[in-house]
Amino acid sequence: MSRRAGPVVVVAALAVLLAGCGGYDETVVADPEAAPASSVPPATTPPVCDNATQSYAPSGPLPAPDDLPPGSTMEKIRDRGRLIAGVSADTYLLASNSPFTGQIEGFDIDMVEQVADAIFGDPKAYELKVITAGDRLPALVESRVDIVVRNMTINCARWEEIAFSAEYYRSGQKILVREDLADDGVDSVTELGGVRVCAPTGTSSLDNVRREAPDAVVVEAPTHTGCLALFQEGEVDAITGDDTVLAGLAAQDPYAVVPEQETFTDEPYGIGVNAADVDLVRFVNSILERMRSDGSWRASYLQWLQPTLGQGAGQPQPIYGRTP
Repeated sequence: MSRRAGPVVVVAALAVLLAGCGGYDETVVADPEAAPASSVPPATTPPVCDNATQSYAPSGPLPAPDDLPPGSTMEKIRDRGRLIAGVSADTYLLASNSPFTGQIEGFDIDMVEQVADAIFGDPKAYELKVITAGDRLPALVESRVDIVVRNMTINCARWEEIAFSAEYYRSGQKILVREDLADDGVDSVTELGGVRVCAPTGTSSLDNVRREAPDAVVVEAPTHTGCLALFQEGEVDAITGDDTVLAGLAAQDPYAVVPEQETFTDEPYGIGVNAADVDLVRFVNSILERMRSDGSWRASYLQWLQPTLGQGAGQPQPIYGRTP
């Protein structure tokens, strides 16, 4: 099998924006006087989602690329010659275009490379498809990608359509402020009284900050990038959103800081997989276990997120027990 010289990037939706039981056969003679069978299928009770972060347990140690289970999803990906991953291209520090290399890089891309390396023995044997946040589920349901690694929060509603790995990062909503305000004690959502704070229109971040900081002066912008523009123009003093997003914004402005603070929401990120590919989910979870033991998760965090977010809480502990 030939190796790819490097990753392929396909810009898809970004163009506008920047598994029967085989029982025995039994013939049943119908009673002609019996009432006709109902054509309405019996009601079924949907599975209860008690913990969205519960995933499928690894099947065992990671196999070598030349010893992948026959017929498995991983073998099919290997035989194709590349892993196809849906990612962002404009989420700085998670997945964004580097002006120096022209390649998409960041914490999420490191996750993609770990999966590619486990399947191919080559961390660059992948093709990136740039997708919007709204296209994350359709891309998996329609099997346009093998995995989605795009700062996607695990929740019960999404489990109805796709499957998730164990949590690979615990994000949450925080605030970014001007450095001088942080020095004056404005370092958490409870200190935003009278402070002009920006959040994108129509987002949960906007609703959350209004609930948690009712005395703040809330300003809306179309995107977090728009909020950064207002911040740099002096129109707002703070921005709120997922800590990973804020880290990327702070890295672009020397006067912006994300103070050490508790998150006021929980946003567990997972690697999305087609619901039918349970074997791939188990495989990815084995990769995450390896990353914990060999320190590669920590190394990625230190490179991309620690400079802005501090030491953090470390790699989340997995929760297993989900059954297909």
